[in-house]
Amino acid sequence: MKHAEHRCVWADSSDLMAAYHDEEWGRPSHDDRYLFEFLVLEGAQAGLSWSTVLNKRANYRRLLDGFDPVRIAEYDEGKLAELLGDPGIVRNRLKVASLVKNARAFLAVQKEFGSFDAYLWQWTDGKPVVNRPGPGDPIATSTELSDRISKDLKRRGFTFVGTTIVYAYLEAVGVVDDHWAGCPAAASVPLPG
Repeated sequence: MKHAEHRCVWADSSDLMAAYHDEEWGRPSHDDRYLFEFLVLEGAQAGLSWSTVLNKRANYRRLLDGFDPVRIAEYDEGKLAELLGDPGIVRNRLKVASLVKNARAFLAVQKEFGSFDAYLWQWTDGKPVVNRPGPGDPIATSTELSDRISKDLKRRGFTFVGTTIVYAYLEAVGVVDDHWAGCPAAASVPLPG
């Protein structure tokens, strides 16, 4: 595994984590399919390490029709039972059941706002919240923003969207950019302005 000097420390645990950090994490996304994918993955992570879920990402993609919310919203009990039997994903009954609930809620948000992207980015006026914590700075796990979005998502019928999960989600899709000061990836993400 190649080590990048000053890369965010958590990213150096494996090549897969490093690639995710360098190519995706903290980069603003406006693609609804990608935004849904990370809602699923961050919800699956609850109580687990991110590396566990990241290692199962390809299986999720294969088993969940490429993270298509329209198809997932139609999954029946038989399909959910099939998913629960597959060791390629996190086999937690509540997390698997949340797939259908969250897909339906996601589609309702798309219908109301025109896209999930429009809904999500309205919380920050379309601009990422850029933090540049230093190596000794405390790491945020939730903020007032994640509190508000979490509450609204729950009101809209989403599950596995507590404030800590939402904060990790916001980081994953680039609404929040928490790359450390000096991290090479931080320099490649344009600052709002």
